[in-house]
Amino acid sequence: MASIFFKPKKKMKPRIPPDLFTEGDKALVAVAGGGTVKEMIREAVSRIGGFERLNIKGKTVLVKPNCVSGEKNPATTNPEVVKAAVEILYEQGAKKVYVGDMSALATLSTVRNMKRNGIKKAAEDAGAEVIVFEDYDWVLVELPGALYIDKAYVTEWIYNVDIIINLPVIKTHRSASYTITLKNFIGCTHLKQRPYLVDSSHWEELISEFNIAYRPDLNIVDGTVSMIEGGPWEGTSAATNLIIASGDRVAADIIGLGIIKSFGKWKMVAEKDVWEQKQIKRAIELGIGRGKDKIKFISGSGDKKFSELMERVRKETGF
Repeated sequence: MASIFFKPKKKMKPRIPPDLFTEGDKALVAVAGGGTVKEMIREAVSRIGGFERLNIKGKTVLVKPNCVSGEKNPATTNPEVVKAAVEILYEQGAKKVYVGDMSALATLSTVRNMKRNGIKKAAEDAGAEVIVFEDYDWVLVELPGALYIDKAYVTEWIYNVDIIINLPVIKTHRSASYTITLKNFIGCTHLKQRPYLVDSSHWEELISEFNIAYRPDLNIVDGTVSMIEGGPWEGTSAATNLIIASGDRVAADIIGLGIIKSFGKWKMVAEKDVWEQKQIKRAIELGIGRGKDKIKFISGSGDKKFSELMERVRKETGF
């Protein structure tokens, strides 16, 4: 009942910090494979400029994983990735790290889900405080340029911290085609505004339009195990053993789409050019992310399997 009759706490402008992970006029996106989870995160981020660009020392950080349900990775973000990310943030001098999300309407409560999928324990073991957005207030943010929705109700936690780290997983989705960095923001929006309740015929475009409300400071994408068919609750998985890092959501999503498409199992991705995905096209139109000629892709180290996967990704993305 509280969710139905809520009132937003205040009205705020979109939270849009600059993309610090660029080179000239191009957004940087890097992939690292092999080694431990922490090593892959460090390498991927270092190849786009390093955590140092965020000037984390003394700041508060929100880490936003995918906790759509209580199912384990890859339906949700790998707890090992959550733990490693939190540890690195503290090593970089973060004052306080929070790990927060809100699950889908059909699977609440979020805290129960975080216990089931291991995210809560992993976050707390690394020293983070776990928060669930349904327990906090909501903020109204107008969405200039949107066609299908004019305002968003987003968690106050978008404005309660200095830095936001987006920590999604690579996976397919039966209604949104796929879910990576752009779709991960839906967990920060009020349940009344989930895309299927707003306009199910423009589900994918709505995902991008909600992203007008904010820009994460960094996207670290969990590709330790990727869902390559089915979703969002369960599906076929592949041990891809990699991490993607970028300040640009389109750049990160394009690489994830290239990975999904390379397996050829999910028609909603396999039968369409990655640049023609509705989430991608709308995000570029809105200036949320950059187009192909404004993105630099950097492939890191890895074994033969990783190198072969990256070759397929280059083919599918045009990089």
